[in-house]
Amino acid sequence: MKKALTLSLLLSVIVPVANAIDPVSVPEVSGASVTREGNFLHVKMDIPLQSMPVRSNAAAFLTPCLTNGDEELELSNLALYGKKRHIYHQRTSAHPIEPAADKEMRVADAPATYPYSVMVPWQDWMNGATLSLQRTDYGCCANIEGEGRRDLTQFLLPEPPKPFEPMFQYVRPVAETVKSRSVTGRAFIDFPVNRTEIFPDYRGNTVELAKIRATIDSVATDNDITVRTLSIKGFASPEGSYSNNVRLAKGRTESLKLYVQKLYNFPDRIIHTSYEPEDWEGLRKFLETSDIANRDAILAIANSDLAPDPRDNKIKTTYPQQYAWLLANVYPALRHSDYTIDFDIRSFTDVEEIKRLVKTQPQKLSLNEFFMAAQTYEPGSDDFNELFEIAVRMFPDSEVANLNAANAAMQRKDFKAAAAYLKKAGDTPETTYAGGILAALTGENERALQLFRQAARLKVADAPAAVEQMERIIEASSR
Repeated sequence: MKKALTLSLLLSVIVPVANAIDPVSVPEVSGASVTREGNFLHVKMDIPLQSMPVRSNAAAFLTPCLTNGDEELELSNLALYGKKRHIYHQRTSAHPIEPAADKEMRVADAPATYPYSVMVPWQDWMNGATLSLQRTDYGCCANIEGEGRRDLTQFLLPEPPKPFEPMFQYVRPVAETVKSRSVTGRAFIDFPVNRTEIFPDYRGNTVELAKIRATIDSVATDNDITVRTLSIKGFASPEGSYSNNVRLAKGRTESLKLYVQKLYNFPDRIIHTSYEPEDWEGLRKFLETSDIANRDAILAIANSDLAPDPRDNKIKTTYPQQYAWLLANVYPALRHSDYTIDFDIRSFTDVEEIKRLVKTQPQKLSLNEFFMAAQTYEPGSDDFNELFEIAVRMFPDSEVANLNAANAAMQRKDFKAAAAYLKKAGDTPETTYAGGILAALTGENERALQLFRQAARLKVADAPAAVEQMERIIEASSR
């Protein structure tokens, strides 16, 4: 028994007992905050120190930490030394036995509250990190006697505002009861001096007559089209006597009518004719944009109340050089025949047929028929957007066509084209709403909100929801 007791005592001397680490209280800080300031993260807190007990021969280290999963960053730390430990620390400052501290002080000298503040470079992992305060107490020989940790706050960047999600409103065009269309053309048929008969092979007549036939063929031979009227108006140039020009303009117009009748066998009731003995309006339009010498004076004569023959003679005698040039270079173009074909196109109800015509003969379709085909495509798809692009090319002055084309352009992110279309889309409530969408998609949030509120007052169905979206986006952006 005595031997066993002796052995036990020897073992207790040879094998040291590991130091136990006790939990220690971490001071309750106030005002803990973590904010991002540009490319830095700013950590602040007020740490109460006088209420934190530290033994005379010990040192307490306070280390703020940022932690997010496996990532951790220890920030600038603060060390509080007890009276004896502080004296020892000063004596051994060249070879300290505890870790270095960024801020050191004696407990007796510590302020009631220490205003902690530090800036650290921003790293993406810090979003969502938890700020905590770690306390580590060191005793003799730098042994860790106690540890404690207190979580203070979590840093989380506010979610960026969701991008604006437009709800486009395409307007269905009013269906046409009758699809009435017209095509126009101008031919410069050459006639021998003072003659009214058409000679197909005379000078440039082969080309000019072919132009007329091509225009008529484009509608007269199409089973989907019914020709209602063919109007022909003949013009003569101002030189020569007015009475002779009446004869020429009238006779040459009648000759063109007979030429067309012989080719197409149109009934008399379809073809309408008229004539202008002298094309003074054409001469005025030329002079307005020309740089011919004495232009303004010649134009004044052309605009005067003089009868046709004295008017032409005054230009001829007053400005003979310019008149000779006009006679050779301008007057031939004043001898022309203008023609208009008015016709009706049948309506199309088969969507697949409409889709084929979109690719081959879009001029036959009404806006409503374009819209019917669009309903079969996914909004925003290439086919959907292309259809509205073709529709606005066919109806460039239609407000509805421009509005729908603007919506399609915005769906494909072509905001420049959308703005151009909206300028021709009128001032309807739907146009105001579409303008709000364009402003929202291009970052003009305040203008977008103003337009959406206006559209809501005008009873546009989706406008109130758009107002709510923009209000949330503007509020989030201001935070």
